[in-house]
Amino acid sequence: MYLYLKYISILFKSQAQYRLSFWLLTVGQALTPLTVLAGLYFMFAQFGQVKGWTFYEAALCYAVIGLSYALSETFARGFDMFSSLVGSGDFDRLLVRPRSTILQVLGSKFEFARLGRMLQSLIVLFWSLSKLPIELTFPKLFTLMLMIVCGVLIFSGLFVATASLSFWTIQGIEVANVFTDGGREMAKYPLSIYEKWVTNFFTYVIPLGCVNYLPLLYVLGRTDGHQLRYMLSPLAGVVFILPCLLLWHIGVRHYRSTGS
Repeated sequence: MYLYLKYISILFKSQAQYRLSFWLLTVGQALTPLTVLAGLYFMFAQFGQVKGWTFYEAALCYAVIGLSYALSETFARGFDMFSSLVGSGDFDRLLVRPRSTILQVLGSKFEFARLGRMLQSLIVLFWSLSKLPIELTFPKLFTLMLMIVCGVLIFSGLFVATASLSFWTIQGIEVANVFTDGGREMAKYPLSIYEKWVTNFFTYVIPLGCVNYLPLLYVLGRTDGHQLRYMLSPLAGVVFILPCLLLWHIGVRHYRSTGS
């Protein structure tokens, strides 16, 4: 953990050297997702409700996923850029160091400007909660925290799985963005508005629905059945990241140097 924090400190100092550029990037990252929120607002302004969901309920869903993705993109960005290490042969240097390759790749890249997205998502989160008739009990606050943390695990798992493919393909596969960027955009809306096969895929294969839709039903008081099942559904994120890490270790064992 000390080494990981050292990585964070070094990269933050390097990115903050040009302060104006850093803060402009941070502000830009905070403002860019507002176009999606604006689209969400105008859609609900036109139709009122979408399959029983109001604007503020959808905004809460948007904020949870936006916050999870921003945190994952900030601290797991090294995996998103990993294919360049394999292609250049620089991954060899990581293998000879007496530390975990996962830790070293995590520490190779941090996008602190992405924290602007996190701030924007936090503002939308508190704003939507203030507009909804929700009694924020401790179990509901705990569920919200679990949604965000396990959302980070799912997106980080997707980054790890995508990076692992580089051991066999050398270059990153663009189609993987369907599940990272595409999954993020899809999960900003309640899953019940999609076709059943989409709902099933993003519940049982890539369990984004387990960190936004199902626990959100509990937070909003719309559960049908035992509440504990909805509260603990975000733990699917822990289950999801395990095979992603296993795929990484398999890839490392099968890695062949470029010889450069």
